[in-house]
Order: sequence, then C-alpha cells, then structure tokens
Amino acid sequence: MVVTFEKKYLQELYEVGKTSDKKHRFQPAIIKKYQFCIDILKGVSGLEALYPIKSLRYEVLHGDKEGISSISVNMQYRIEFVVNNTSDDFVISVCNILELSNHYKS
Repeated sequence: MVVTFEKKYLQELYEVGKTSDKKHRFQPAIIKKYQFCIDILKGVSGLEALYPIKSLRYEVLHGDKEGISSISVNMQYRIEFVVNNTSDDFVISVCNILELSNHYKS
C-alpha cells in the first residue's frame, strides 16, 4: 500500500524518528513502534491482511469518526488513517497519532 501523511510531524516521526517542533514529542519506544506500524501498513496488500495481526487491533471507526480506521501502536497510542481505493492500489493517509486517554473525544 501507499502511505501518505496529512501532517508534517507524522512524516518526520516516520522518516527521521523525531519532529522539528516541540509540540509533538514522543518517547523513543513509541516512535520505534510507530515506524514499525507504518512499515506494516506499507507492506500489506489489502486491509484484510491487518485483521490477523492481533497486536495492531485494527478497527474501522464509527459515529463522528466514520470513514477513519485505526491501529494500535501500544496500549496508550493509536494511529488513525483514511483509506482511499484507487484503481491500482490502496492509498493510506495517516492523519493522527492519538493518545488513548482521548480516544473517544473529538
């Protein structure tokens, strides 16, 4: 799959392992697992391949987050993303890394 990033800090976290701003700081273990999760998203051929990977806890969100999917980084953080199906491939647009304590807040 093709993975794009809606926000610059999400791309920096994946490519560099840190961000240029001070607002989006994460522990090294979280960044490493985030990078691992993005690599998994890049490597799968379709969304159905995410279901057997139990540690990701893949889910399609409902309600006010209709159209957004998420996977787990760890017990505290989740990655939210939007999936667009083009004629050739799926394009995943990573839109947020969400702290689980705010999971059900908008």
